[in-house]
Amino acid sequence: MHDPIPAVSPVRIAVIQYDPQVGLEQCQNNLCKSLALVRQAAGEGANLIVLPELANTGYTFESRAEAYAHAETLDGGRSLKAWEELARELQVYLVAGFAERDGLKLYDSAVLLGPDGLLGHYRKAHLWNQEKLWFTPGDLGFPVFETPIGRIGLLICWDIWFPEVPRLMATQGADIICSLNNWVWTPPPLFDADGRCMASYLTMTAAHTNNLYIAAANRIGHERGGRFLGCSLIAGTNGWPIGEVASAEEPCILYADVDLSAARSAPIWNTLNDLPRDRRTDLYDATLGYRLHAPMPR
Repeated sequence: MHDPIPAVSPVRIAVIQYDPQVGLEQCQNNLCKSLALVRQAAGEGANLIVLPELANTGYTFESRAEAYAHAETLDGGRSLKAWEELARELQVYLVAGFAERDGLKLYDSAVLLGPDGLLGHYRKAHLWNQEKLWFTPGDLGFPVFETPIGRIGLLICWDIWFPEVPRLMATQGADIICSLNNWVWTPPPLFDADGRCMASYLTMTAAHTNNLYIAAANRIGHERGGRFLGCSLIAGTNGWPIGEVASAEEPCILYADVDLSAARSAPIWNTLNDLPRDRRTDLYDATLGYRLHAPMPR
């Protein structure tokens, strides 16, 4: 028997599912809860930890003024400083969602923090429902961030409904996408017989069709009349969940032990099929707007 090939980039992923609540009086509690859960995950050996969208503020703002009051700047926010200090202390990579204030603009944003500080910053490109009343659509594109443990992309909630997002990250060589979410109502039924919501399947499909890992952290609970769907999961490069899909109601931390470098060979399915090279960019990229049209001759 051959000895197993050692993992080149071994990572223990943790996605954290809990219930941050909106309201300025709740923010400190939300932050403290997130810090305690990150510490718990790190204590179980996780070194890539994902919190939900708007993890420190809750979601259901009633006005733009309220959203603005909850927001923090990228370089001076209390929550960001606390998360950064904890990532440094625990020597982990931490992904967290927050409401970002940049001048008078607001963004639904995410950060990737590591032992040496800020590694990545993303602003949600596709805004859902009343988010359009509070936030400006993201202007940073869909970057992939190089880290010592692998290439990491970030997306937020409604982004997963747009297959271009994970595909653009895959074409940049992402090993894993961290998906931060506040999954809410979708056309019914909300759940199938297995207790999974539609976003669970969209996450699995995106992982399968792009052959990369996706770590999706959603929240739970009720807030100002709205319900959040839970169902956090970690999808493997074949699309199937690694371990369980979280329940719709209970807080939890899901873990997966993976070799992130395995994503780099996953698109090679057999001797004749290689997902990136099989793409017919000559037929559809221009139609989808991925390629600029040549200027019209004079």
